[in-house]
Amino acid sequence: MNKSENPLSQDFTLFSLLRFAFPSIVMMIFMGLYTIIDTIFVSRLINTNALSAVNIVCPVINIIIGLASMIATGGNAIVARKMGANNRKRANQDFTLLIIFGALLGLVITILGVIFIDEIIWGLGSSEILYPYCRSYLLVILIFTPASILQVLFQNLIITAGKPTLGLILSVGAGVINIIFDYIFMVTFKMGIAGSALGTGIGYIVPTVVGIIIFLKGKGMLKFVKPILDIGVLIESSYNGFSEMVSQISTAITTFLFNLIMMNLLGENGVAAITIIIYTQFMLTALYIGFSMGVAPIISYNYGAKNYQRLKKIFKNCMICISIMSILVWLVSLFGGSSLISIFSPQGTKVFEITNKGFPIFKYSFLLCGFNIFSSAMFTALSNGKISAIISFLRTFVFIAVGLLVLPKMLNVLGVWIAVPIAEFLTLIISGTFILKYRSKYQKFLV
Repeated sequence: MNKSENPLSQDFTLFSLLRFAFPSIVMMIFMGLYTIIDTIFVSRLINTNALSAVNIVCPVINIIIGLASMIATGGNAIVARKMGANNRKRANQDFTLLIIFGALLGLVITILGVIFIDEIIWGLGSSEILYPYCRSYLLVILIFTPASILQVLFQNLIITAGKPTLGLILSVGAGVINIIFDYIFMVTFKMGIAGSALGTGIGYIVPTVVGIIIFLKGKGMLKFVKPILDIGVLIESSYNGFSEMVSQISTAITTFLFNLIMMNLLGENGVAAITIIIYTQFMLTALYIGFSMGVAPIISYNYGAKNYQRLKKIFKNCMICISIMSILVWLVSLFGGSSLISIFSPQGTKVFEITNKGFPIFKYSFLLCGFNIFSSAMFTALSNGKISAIISFLRTFVFIAVGLLVLPKMLNVLGVWIAVPIAEFLTLIISGTFILKYRSKYQKFLV
């Protein structure tokens, strides 16, 4: 199979690697931007209590996205590996099975979520003030869960199908539609926080519908076929992509801890402040996530093809790219931190003051997290879900949770701000250790 038949089979240079990953990078950056615009609308058009409410129910969204990412990344590695082994028929059967499974899973979550919505909201620590906002927002999000899961699946698998640019177009289109409908529902129809959720839900539907149409036509390397009900594929996908689920569940729990601690220390303003930092972090780390998502199919394909010499070159170029990105993101956070914060809450407000004290400390995490994000994604691409899950679990849960449970008792609010940079530093040590440990297994291409 030559380059014209499958872009994954080319001999990637530093620039061609960046060019291939570029649509995924832009896609994730744009997703970060329109997520930020979502929260800006909520904060500026309603109030910071509504912004806090979004973060209160955010753990539910994390779990939904985690399940979708688990199936998408784990299944993506399987499909790309079989394509690399020139078993295209089975790759298409597995691909179709994964899409059907994702849709059914989303439907189950919708039903259970709507039935137990009140218990979920109170269990997440909502106050009486925040409860009405939480319920209005979460109810709409739950209704759109099947579309939410499918759009994550299509965004990942479209890249494996050799159409990263199309994935970019879908994400940009979905984001623009989200922003437009946010404005229509919140400003024109004055639907409040429910309008924001409805705009987000409609944004999920766009890539889902387009993805279904594209793969039904069957003109690319992947297409819908009659699937084989292979439970082993679903188990392997879940196992291999479990690190992504671990990451999102860990984020859900740590978000809950952040909310709980800040509510106790500084009340609703503290929750709003940590919400601003979390969403700003998502936007700034989108560069790393997009790059890792873009290069993962390349790694899986060449691993399936047993082209270890090419993998060594790809790994080296990935390290160079991550290093450059880390410096750029840190510089943006260094010189633009206050400006980013003021987008959510004007200077002079209590929320701005709280956030502006924490961000200069928090920003040091951006120098380290890119390497950790890529390391986890790389092990997933190599079908080593166990190591990927360990890295994600330590990074997004263990180190942060321990920090949040211990440091604020000694350092008050300062302990909240330094928990994440310390977690990233400790994870970097673990990631480097695993890379060195698994050198021989992967034919020494990791160094």
